[in-house]
Amino acid sequence: MFGPFERAVAARYLRSRRGERFVSVIATFSLVGIALGVATLIIVMSVMGGFRQELLGRILGLNGHLGIYAVGQPLRDYDAIVGKVRGLPGVVAAMPMVEGQALLTTEHGGAYGGIVRGMRRQDLQALHVVSDHIVAGSLDKFDGDDAVAIGIGLAQRLDLGIGGQITLISPQGSATAFGTVPRMRAYTVVAIFQVGFNEADTSFVYLPLHAAQIFFQVRDAATQVEVMVHDPDAVGPVNREIRTALAGVPARVIDWTQSNNSLFAAVQVERNVMFLILTLIILVAAFNVISSLIMMVKDKTRDIAVLRTMGAGSGAILRIFLMCGASVGVAGTVVGAVLGIVFCRNIETLRHWLEGLTGTNLFNPEVYFLSQLPAVLDWGEVAQVIAMALALSLLATLYPSWRAARTDPVEALRHE
Repeated sequence: MFGPFERAVAARYLRSRRGERFVSVIATFSLVGIALGVATLIIVMSVMGGFRQELLGRILGLNGHLGIYAVGQPLRDYDAIVGKVRGLPGVVAAMPMVEGQALLTTEHGGAYGGIVRGMRRQDLQALHVVSDHIVAGSLDKFDGDDAVAIGIGLAQRLDLGIGGQITLISPQGSATAFGTVPRMRAYTVVAIFQVGFNEADTSFVYLPLHAAQIFFQVRDAATQVEVMVHDPDAVGPVNREIRTALAGVPARVIDWTQSNNSLFAAVQVERNVMFLILTLIILVAAFNVISSLIMMVKDKTRDIAVLRTMGAGSGAILRIFLMCGASVGVAGTVVGAVLGIVFCRNIETLRHWLEGLTGTNLFNPEVYFLSQLPAVLDWGEVAQVIAMALALSLLATLYPSWRAARTDPVEALRHE
């Protein structure tokens, strides 16, 4: 499509000479603008995608993909419910659970509200987001009525270690002759976990199922059954299967798309808005390509006329200036893509370096829920960004190139 003559002339026009440096400077700024726009778009979309993936993995890893919740009274036949659910297609695991809220205190002082979950040891070991991230102790002693597993954030707040005592105070007290007395019980810490999800690390407490049944006074019953499925994105059909299998059971089935819909919808909307906003950076850089190319055409009017009189057709002139503008767009896109990919690959190292340089916390886990900055490169999105940048750059060269091709050599040389 592009002959050696057209490539040679386009390369000569892209090299600045004395008196033509201003046009070259504008083209350089256009290249830098496109590169920064592409890199920023890749980085932001990767971080937003990583944030969604990490948030989804942590929340669903802790809470399950579906929940079967008791209505009116606890689930006393939870073993039968678990047996029915585990036999359904698409279901990986079903775990009975007792969940409630309590005040968490120690003899060192301090009190924090927390979520107490009672689970069987084998079920907690199957919950890999917790069992694979034990930083102290083990789940081997997670049994009986005097064991508890807590998050590392809570352990640091309450100054607790393995073998320490944590006291749970239930907001629902026991009725006595002297009035309602709060229920409290001390437990021994046998395991400390760090899942990387700040809310879980600072407020989740796991008890053996039998101990939680005693503490919350729901003997031989469960408050809910957590269900894991093969494909979280296809949880709808499994939800319907469970509803059918549990017809007549006083329970409600809620999947993660219903319980966390507002959170993940907000993340998706933010990703879309950021994509549109950052696309404007590339669009502005494309307008710079138009302006620099128009100035080049004005500056090269006499050269265009000479080339036309020497036999160069309007198509050749069009392709020459098309190559000039497209070269800036392609170079900027390639530089931006490489810069964005390298940044995403080393984002945690760069974050720590910037935090050490500025002395500030750039990614507070208490605000963003996660302990580290996630970045997941979606090569489909990277290809989409590159294709969009190339398309905008190519479109930006069409009008100036068309104007150059329509230059009349007679009119251009009349006053020379």
